[in-house]
Amino acid sequence: MIPFLDLKKINAQYQTELKEACARVIDSGWYVLGNEVVEFEKEFATYCETKYCLGVANGLDALVLILRAYIELGVIQKGDEVIVPSNTYIASILAISENGLTPVLVEPDINTFNLAPKLIEQAVTKKTKAILTVHLYGQVTAMDEINTIAKKHNLKVIEDCAQAHGALYTEKEGHSRKVGCLGDAAGFSFYPGKNLGALGDGGAVTTNDSELAKTITALRNYGSHEKYKNQYKGMNSRLDEIQAAMLRVKLRYLDKETSARQAVALAYLKGINNPLIELPVVEDVNAHVWHLFVIKTTQREKLADYLTANGVQSLIHYPIPPHKQGAYKEWGNDVFDVSEKLHMEVLSLPISPVMTMNEVGYIVNEINKWSL
Repeated sequence: MIPFLDLKKINAQYQTELKEACARVIDSGWYVLGNEVVEFEKEFATYCETKYCLGVANGLDALVLILRAYIELGVIQKGDEVIVPSNTYIASILAISENGLTPVLVEPDINTFNLAPKLIEQAVTKKTKAILTVHLYGQVTAMDEINTIAKKHNLKVIEDCAQAHGALYTEKEGHSRKVGCLGDAAGFSFYPGKNLGALGDGGAVTTNDSELAKTITALRNYGSHEKYKNQYKGMNSRLDEIQAAMLRVKLRYLDKETSARQAVALAYLKGINNPLIELPVVEDVNAHVWHLFVIKTTQREKLADYLTANGVQSLIHYPIPPHKQGAYKEWGNDVFDVSEKLHMEVLSLPISPVMTMNEVGYIVNEINKWSL
């Protein structure tokens, strides 16, 4: 069976460095908010071209803390609205409702899977205070258009970069910049299966806003800037030293692994020619970081079963749209045609930096042979 993602094989490449990093932390005697976190924050901020990076416990907390900080700073108030894609993973939406804010679901572009800018503006009301855009599957949203809308309506732009570490966006002026610095703030996940994955959970916030960074620094640590003095009703959400040390090792190889993913994606794009399948629509294969390679077919279950029978593991990201989840029963009767169609048709093929071209070729051949 060709696995969807072989984390053991990915991390085995760096096992000597990872074990040395782990030993360094153990020997230091300092395990929370120590030197490894400080150094990782510097290194990841540099990578993302931002002034600040704050390590937190996970990707959901990164988004929760950004919104909570804006509430503490008086930029956003409880009950305000935040625009978010209707086809995203539920974490993006949970971060909004967790803060007593109102998620406003907006349909994506059916081809790119990302927020459709023209629909964003239609959803803006007097209560809208932010756009939470998701660079889904590793392709950057149309940030020029989104930032133009945000500026027009005085909205904050928050990037959900959980699947897009290192993804590039070419602005209308011609400058290429990485995600994490394209809006007012960004949340990252370092869940083990992410393109930059820890060996446990982890997350980070990046921003160029000094007041926001200062507020999140306190909020992640019980609302405290100074021990035993609590300015805010904060939370305990800190990237731990061992995970920071692991991430420092893996960050050095992120661009190399991204290139390997792009090679796999290009082979799929060039090789798959089955008329029953729709391939991803991308503007630049080398700007997309291909956290997932997602195809569409009206016969998804049949294709998934066929691939399994022929030794290929595939997954569905995601089978149930957020507005059909039990957690949001109040949306149960809402209709989001594009999202519902996508959630019925998408199928993710194996893609990772340790796949061989023989494996990719086998998958391409099997897909091209598939028929009803």
